[in-house]
Amino acid sequence: MITTVLIALVVTTALAGVPNQEETKRIIDHLSDVEHFKNEHHNKQYDHDAFLGEDQAKAFDQLPPEESKRRLGIIVDKIDGDSDGYVTLVELKDWIRYTQKRYIDEDVDRHWRQHNPSNDETIPWETYRKNVYGFMDGMDEKELQSDSNEAYTYSNLLKRDRRRWHHADADENDALNRTEFAAFLHPEENPLMRDIVVLETLEDIDTDKDGKVSLEEYIGDVYKPDSDDEEEPDWVKQEREQFTGYRDTNKDGYMDEHEVKAWIAPPEFDHAEAEARHLVFEADSDADEKLTKQEILDKYDLFVGSQATDFGQALARHDEF
Repeated sequence: MITTVLIALVVTTALAGVPNQEETKRIIDHLSDVEHFKNEHHNKQYDHDAFLGEDQAKAFDQLPPEESKRRLGIIVDKIDGDSDGYVTLVELKDWIRYTQKRYIDEDVDRHWRQHNPSNDETIPWETYRKNVYGFMDGMDEKELQSDSNEAYTYSNLLKRDRRRWHHADADENDALNRTEFAAFLHPEENPLMRDIVVLETLEDIDTDKDGKVSLEEYIGDVYKPDSDDEEEPDWVKQEREQFTGYRDTNKDGYMDEHEVKAWIAPPEFDHAEAEARHLVFEADSDADEKLTKQEILDKYDLFVGSQATDFGQALARHDEF
């Protein structure tokens, strides 16, 4: 059953054009861009991304099984901070947080360099706008206002980025320093940006634009049948029960902004710990609530996976391996 499908962060990629609809989907905890559960089935790619970080997970996906296991063994030694031969829940949780921070830092660095090659202290809004949306400057105003073409989509993305930029601009000088720029690119990682994340989520799911999320909009965001006569899967029926029983707390048939916030940003929920507990549960063959290297290697496909492609043989070897 899908329990963590949290939608909606438009993270514009500089110098690479405007993101398409799929590229705008993000998960609030951002352990991974993919759904943890998909069509009722557990999605191991989520675990790979959470454990390795998204960039490194992509490289591991191309490795043959033996090379994947060898590298995993090296990682396990790093996670076992006290070198006692066991990976505890705390050590695994700390590792997941580390990989996530590394992914975010590298992503922010990459975009910072793209928009700010001279490494000035700030990036002005107009510089960012020209880099990402400058191609729109020559477009006709009627074209930008018509919802029947891509220009209208780009126009809305620009407005959303402008609003998010304003929220990230703590000193209100219309230019972002690196810390503010990180909040702009990854608002899901900054508690001060949670309200804008909730608003963007609400806007993305609220297809009729009435300011609230109906049951059908909620279901339509996670399930689109291939045909009109397709029987609804059990996990979708369970999601309907989740909406009426837990999401819609005031029982008016909709989720308002406060209910959406309670859904996607529940207070005091530690996503890294939840993922660490999940991995321990799946790999702990002797049920002692900690993992040996062998237990992890026995479940290497859960932690790192492998497609065993020929391309994997040609991947450059990082120094850490």
